[in-house]
Amino acid sequence: MAMTRPRGWSAALRRSSLVLAALSSLFFAAGPVAAAGLVLQLDLEGALGVATAEYIIDGLDQARERDASLVIIRMDTPGGLVEPMRDIIQAILASPVPVVTYVYPNGARADSAGTYILLASHVAAMAPTTHLGAASPVALGGGSPPPEEPAPRRGDEPERGEDEAPDDHADEAPQPGTAMERKIMNDAVAYIRGLAERHGRNADWAERAVRDAATLTAEAALAENVIDLIAADRDELLRAIHGREVRLDTGHTTLDTENVVVEQVEPSWRIKFLSTIASPEIALLLGVIGLYGLLLEAYNPGAIVPGVVGVICLLLAGYALQIIPVNFAGLGLILVGLALIVAEAFVPSFGALGLGGLAAFIFGAIMMFDTGVPGFGISVTFVVVFAVAVGLSMLLVMSYVVKLHRRGAVSGVGSIVGGIGTAMEDFAGEGRVWLEGEAWRAVSDVPVQKNEEVVVRRLEGLTLHVEPVRREDRTETQFQT
Repeated sequence: MAMTRPRGWSAALRRSSLVLAALSSLFFAAGPVAAAGLVLQLDLEGALGVATAEYIIDGLDQARERDASLVIIRMDTPGGLVEPMRDIIQAILASPVPVVTYVYPNGARADSAGTYILLASHVAAMAPTTHLGAASPVALGGGSPPPEEPAPRRGDEPERGEDEAPDDHADEAPQPGTAMERKIMNDAVAYIRGLAERHGRNADWAERAVRDAATLTAEAALAENVIDLIAADRDELLRAIHGREVRLDTGHTTLDTENVVVEQVEPSWRIKFLSTIASPEIALLLGVIGLYGLLLEAYNPGAIVPGVVGVICLLLAGYALQIIPVNFAGLGLILVGLALIVAEAFVPSFGALGLGGLAAFIFGAIMMFDTGVPGFGISVTFVVVFAVAVGLSMLLVMSYVVKLHRRGAVSGVGSIVGGIGTAMEDFAGEGRVWLEGEAWRAVSDVPVQKNEEVVVRRLEGLTLHVEPVRREDRTETQFQT
């Protein structure tokens, strides 16, 4: 018997096919939209150094590889080094993915190098109660840019004749410092003006941020066309920039930030490690531990562990000193201070060498990292406490080393000659002496009584040549032990 299909089965099948086809088309159409809706967030916090630049550049590369639609750099920085800043800016300008730099949270700042990065971004945004500016360049040798020379007083101005035209440049402020300092200043001005003009922002104020270390709050920056917008949080930021047109190297593009997925990009373990050691406190600690290790290895050859630890710590400290700004005069003072502390253990000077070493260490540490670069200074309290701890520990270690050196041998012939034993019997000539837990055959040219202490003058074979202990023998033995 033939089977019959239920009535309306064909129509239901056709409707189901249409629904499946529509869902398939929606699924495949939604694929590119989902890929374009990825937003990566990078956090730029603290001083800007080599490790920070590597983290930001790696994040921008990752955004390009993953076809992200936007990168948000959340910023709160006091500034940092020039070369890492320029590397970040070059990566932002060359990025095919739009970059939004957002100064957040409330109370955050984009000072110094942060101002350059903010102006270089395709969208510059700030949260309320944040600020930016103070972008004057600072020399790595320490100190701040030289002050401008005071304008001449009215009474000092030379008199002009009636036919002399006024000097059009008389009201201009004189250029500060040496030719090199003016070169650095003018280069920084041209650089920040170019970044501001690229995105149609206030280049005149950007120049004042460099020349006069000018600063602005978020509201004032928006009013003076230094930034593009103010947003209270990230969600408000994404809503505010939706539909905004930005300029990339590849041309203009319109931001689509509706229904995006924001993914936080964490720094790798390598970048975290580099950020940790690129700290003045850690670099100083590694350097001192390295010197300790080599010193202990030198006085105790074959220990291996102190030498290995010392070499590793010194290499890490050397790397840290390569990526953070240092003053080498301060480094020299630190080395002199450590040398004086070591000398105190060998040449007792009633504390003069030790105190001098501590003072040199403290001043050297302060000078070494007092470069004026934001975020790379060192706490004076830390330096003083650390110097006192280093001085005390160095004195203890060196005193112990010197004591071991003066003690002499503790085994073999060297430990027997000069040792003090006890006569086991009365004898004049040959007898027995108890020394280092053993009974020895002894010879004495003078009579010795039982239980009398004797000192070993020399050893011939297994025979001790002894004589009764004198006061100077006991004093010398106590000093050595």
